[in-house]
Amino acid sequence: MVKKYPLLFFLLLSLTLFSQNSSFYEKSDTLNIKRRNAIIISEGIVLSGALISLNELWYKKYPQRNFHLKNDYNQWKQMDKVGHFMTSYYGGKLGMDALNWAGVSKKNQLIYGAGIGFVFLSAVEILDGFSEEWGASTSDVIANAAGTGFLIGQELLWKEQRISVKYSFHQTNFAKQRPAILGENYFQQTLKDYNGQTYWLSANIWSFNKKSTIPKWLNIALGYGAEGMLYGNTTTPTLNTPYRQFYLSLDVDLTKIKTNSEFLKTVFSVVNFIKIPAPTLEINTKGKVRFHYLYF
Repeated sequence: MVKKYPLLFFLLLSLTLFSQNSSFYEKSDTLNIKRRNAIIISEGIVLSGALISLNELWYKKYPQRNFHLKNDYNQWKQMDKVGHFMTSYYGGKLGMDALNWAGVSKKNQLIYGAGIGFVFLSAVEILDGFSEEWGASTSDVIANAAGTGFLIGQELLWKEQRISVKYSFHQTNFAKQRPAILGENYFQQTLKDYNGQTYWLSANIWSFNKKSTIPKWLNIALGYGAEGMLYGNTTTPTLNTPYRQFYLSLDVDLTKIKTNSEFLKTVFSVVNFIKIPAPTLEINTKGKVRFHYLYF
């Protein structure tokens, strides 16, 4: 489960950490040692348990060999690498948010929380490295580091996340041609069909000029996607010609929506990784420009 869907794992972990009574949602203004210790213990148990389970339930099914590397940079038009970037970013953000909820200082949030996504995904790469089926990917590790660096860099530069990493999905006909690889149903396809996935950098306009009258929740987003891919190796002959897509769109920062409910604030924070459908301009490497009235 974690092997294929690491971002989903971190989202489920965030819901687990923040699913108690209403007072539970309220951030501590000072260091709450009980909360901090509970977070450290919980994360240690959950992450260690996930790696052990992953090894027992997944990797042991396949032949093992000495640690080795595998160059998979050219697969899937780098869509999987962008996925690693996003997963590492949100793993670290979850770590920071949890420590922030416990009243831990910003400095210690960066030291002890921001790298959780990178550490966990790097541990998965080590397991990959001992598997004959895969092999550790240096480009995956670089993408993981970039996601964590993007998170930390914004905190050091602005002391906040002005640019969020987001995700959107629409179904394609490609999954029907290779359902075992690209997904047999809608849920599987959202996680496995790179043709329907789009990854976004969504910038909050107001945060760059906080004296403006621009709605605080309004974002502008740049997206990246690819289509025509039935195989990871896009040089494999098919009837489709894989190509890249670049998008410009509007978006909503759900965390900037006013509400007095701590529960809703938590929910908005958890689901804010989803790009809100909006009018979108597309430019692709086939030389075409398209306008989508509502792009998912």
